[in-house]
Amino acid sequence: MDTLSRWVTRHRLLVGLLWVVITVVGLVLAPSVSGRLKPGNHLSGAAYTADVQIAKQYGGVTSDPGVLVLNLSSGQTVNSPGVAAELKAVDTAIAKAAPTLRTVSYATTGSQTLVGTGGTSTVVLAYPPHDGDDMDTAAVDALTGAAKAAAPDLSVHGTSLKALAAGNTTSGNSSVLGELLIGALGALLVLAWVFGSFLALLPLIMALVSVLTMQLLIYGLTYVMPSSSPIGPSVQYIVALLGLGLSIDYSLLIVTRWREERAAGRSNDEAVREAMKRAGHSVWFSGVVASLGLFALIVVPNSVVRGIGISGLFIPSTATLVALTLLPVVLSKIGPKVDWPRRSSRRGASRFWTRWSHMIIRRRIAAAVVGLGILCGLAGVAATINISQPTSSALASSGSYTDGLHALEADGFPSGTLTAVPVWVPNSAEAATVVTSLGQVSSLHGAVSSSAGDWRVDGSAIVIAIPKGEVGSSQGGTALADIRGTVPRGALVGGEGALSIDQVNSTYGSFPLLFAIVAIVTFLLLARGLKSILLPAKAVLLNALSVAASYGILVLVFQHGLGMQALWGSTSYGAVDSFAPVLIFGFLFGVSMDYEVFILSRVREGYERSGSTRDGIVEGISRTGRLVTSAALILFFALASLSTANDITVRQIAAGLAAGVLLDAVVVRMLLLPALVSLFGSANWWLPGWASRLLRLPPVTAPAEQPRPVPVGDR
Repeated sequence: MDTLSRWVTRHRLLVGLLWVVITVVGLVLAPSVSGRLKPGNHLSGAAYTADVQIAKQYGGVTSDPGVLVLNLSSGQTVNSPGVAAELKAVDTAIAKAAPTLRTVSYATTGSQTLVGTGGTSTVVLAYPPHDGDDMDTAAVDALTGAAKAAAPDLSVHGTSLKALAAGNTTSGNSSVLGELLIGALGALLVLAWVFGSFLALLPLIMALVSVLTMQLLIYGLTYVMPSSSPIGPSVQYIVALLGLGLSIDYSLLIVTRWREERAAGRSNDEAVREAMKRAGHSVWFSGVVASLGLFALIVVPNSVVRGIGISGLFIPSTATLVALTLLPVVLSKIGPKVDWPRRSSRRGASRFWTRWSHMIIRRRIAAAVVGLGILCGLAGVAATINISQPTSSALASSGSYTDGLHALEADGFPSGTLTAVPVWVPNSAEAATVVTSLGQVSSLHGAVSSSAGDWRVDGSAIVIAIPKGEVGSSQGGTALADIRGTVPRGALVGGEGALSIDQVNSTYGSFPLLFAIVAIVTFLLLARGLKSILLPAKAVLLNALSVAASYGILVLVFQHGLGMQALWGSTSYGAVDSFAPVLIFGFLFGVSMDYEVFILSRVREGYERSGSTRDGIVEGISRTGRLVTSAALILFFALASLSTANDITVRQIAAGLAAGVLLDAVVVRMLLLPALVSLFGSANWWLPGWASRLLRLPPVTAPAEQPRPVPVGDR
């Protein structure tokens, strides 16, 4: 690291110009990144195979439908004179207003499956033209408006799962730039509190360079990724906000150490080299651990998670590269000038964190019990997690789309209508037989098939099965399995609900492998960096428990609705999104290890200097306590701003990560870490000869613990 810092400061002009060029190119290309990102999910499974075939011939029939509920005038039924013409007029109006939509209606099929209780109502199912399109609020509104204009005597309601989901948010449309500004503002407030000088702007500048570089790398990645593994739109949010937080954290660590060395009387160049030698090594090590933790997501067999894993590789690595090259250049050139005005009270070890470390050492057993109690309690809540799609009733409690859902159910149609399952039948002549067979399945409301030309392509046909429960939700029941067991050989069962179920099965079937890879790699890297066996084992176990505890918070908030109304003006989802737990694990396990490395590196440094584990803990906590809490607050602000996204998946991931970061920094790093290290004593530094050889380390000789005239309970 010393060699790198000397080279960087000796070639300041070259390094600075190179980063200016990269930043300018990133700034120019950043607006084009979103256009290169592709929605959708590629994975192995029966539902994905079916959706590929359906999309090839029938476009957006793979999506959940938009549903129009048509209530007839009082006293009329679908058999009353003039009603058929009225319903036909609705179909005609829809075709004119949205000619690319595919619709299934009573007017075109005559199916009683689409007729409500008493024959006084009917429904129209509408599908978007292309695979990946949704029947969102705009599509449902256009559909409803056309129907009302064509048949003013009818009572018309429109709804869909996507429209209900949008109705469950109050934040409106969000943007990466807006959320980035919110996160940056929160970070600036924390940095101003930490530094009390214009130095607070330096980590933000480093973060800006990092985020633009990350966007540039993602832009290039979209050209090399195969079509079977596209980079999804959510990546742009995650890269921007998590990149902001990590970049500031790494810069904060180095700048704080540089400032500390300057206060100790070193010249500016010496302070830069010493900061790079000590803090720079921790940043490099943390970046490697975090990058590998995120990259391990590629073992999950679906393209969304893999795309985020590959993209996530660039987040810590880019933040590390900027912190280790550009930051020392800036510090060596203008560091002392921007460190103004400076508060002298911030120069030494924090008095608060010194007192805190002494208190934890004295009460280490109580601190360990309290910390483990909090984590285990939340982990117990996590055991009740329901990973599925939210039910329609949980998505929105008021609004026109909720009125449409209520009208649907009041007319005798199940809410499963919103997750109608498309069945691809290779021989259209068999469609009627498939409809009849599905009509006898107890878990289904019925099935319907249209003979219109857009529902008959190349000799095949689509049958729409309407389940009683919502497929993909916790109330889905056996409908999907029953459909698959009923349709003839060669028929393919698809749809969003079926894809969601297959997605959960494939994702969490790979979760043990993901955990094993991340845990083993992290343990080996930490063992080499900390020259210990016990410390990395403790870190991995506590990290796993910390992630489980963050799942518990996710369950309390999103599954049970604790605080959702106050935070987002919405009700409980009744479930946790299928992507949230696995992505939270990938990000939180790697990112929270940063704080472990920051603290333990300083503890180890103090231990090697004094020969006392107690003194090492005091030095480590007193020097890094304010740093870690500040870094956690910065990352929290970035993630909290991301949780305002008008997307349920992104919202849950961001909120879970934000809560997890604070929980990890406060409970694990500031409470459990010093308590357990104090309890373990000299065993913390045990590294047998065979382990040294395996890790390619020279034999480690631990300094003898120095006797100190302190009470036994304070040792």
